[in-house]
Amino acid sequence: MKIFYSPKCLDYSQPGHPEAPSRARGTYEYLESKGYEFSSPQPCTDEDVLRVHTQDLLESVKEGSFLDFDTPVYQGIYEIAQLSAGAAIDAAMHCLAEGEPAFALMRPPGHHATRSVLGGFCYFNNIAIASAKAKEKIGKVAIVDFDCHHGNGTEDIVLGKKDFLYLSLHQSPLYPGTGQRSRDNCLNYPLGAQTSPDEYLLALGEGLKEVGRFNPDVLAVSAGFDSYRLDPITSFTLEQETYKEIGRMLSALKKPIFSALEGGYSRDLPECVYYFLTGLEE
Repeated sequence: MKIFYSPKCLDYSQPGHPEAPSRARGTYEYLESKGYEFSSPQPCTDEDVLRVHTQDLLESVKEGSFLDFDTPVYQGIYEIAQLSAGAAIDAAMHCLAEGEPAFALMRPPGHHATRSVLGGFCYFNNIAIASAKAKEKIGKVAIVDFDCHHGNGTEDIVLGKKDFLYLSLHQSPLYPGTGQRSRDNCLNYPLGAQTSPDEYLLALGEGLKEVGRFNPDVLAVSAGFDSYRLDPITSFTLEQETYKEIGRMLSALKKPIFSALEGGYSRDLPECVYYFLTGLEE
């Protein structure tokens, strides 16, 4: 397992904001204690960003000229967002070149950033940027999103693109309120509050059957851990061990696979990530 991480992603915060530096710091320290090694990512380029985002969005992040209550203007956020997206690209390139799973342990997350609008703690769409970069080398990309919130940004970017498949399992109703039905190449599984691990894994299995039929050349994973039973802002009931099974199910597809951290706001995030990575490695 190759993990891309930079402490520079800890350099922004706002008191009381759930998307806090402790998420990445605690996970890094826990995985290091388990023997994992880390590589420093390279920032993405403006060209990388423009594969999936508009020039206006890029410039607004550069200049700090946007306004979003959940997604504040932080000093240096453009460079940090570049680095987070760059880590996802590095993970994608590594899994394609070396055939082993790779994980981008960075913040900010990305899957709520649409082609033209940021939001939901997300500035650039890391998984979409990395998937577009990977698409230059291979034929088809499947994006699997198990964050508890629907990845409205990712769906907006890949909708209707025949060489992409997007699969999302998410709580509904919940922010951002999208993903109520499947559309074209975007497969949505809206699930009610208190969804159990067994119910969740059953739905994931159905979705992954469609991924298997699509037969992608690479799996890109938006790895969100806010579906955990103790997460403070959601209402699913997944256990830590559930993430190990999610990893196993993804690994069973026998495809090159890379993942990028999305949500997950409980104090147990490090353990949840660890279980997921161990499942991928089986």
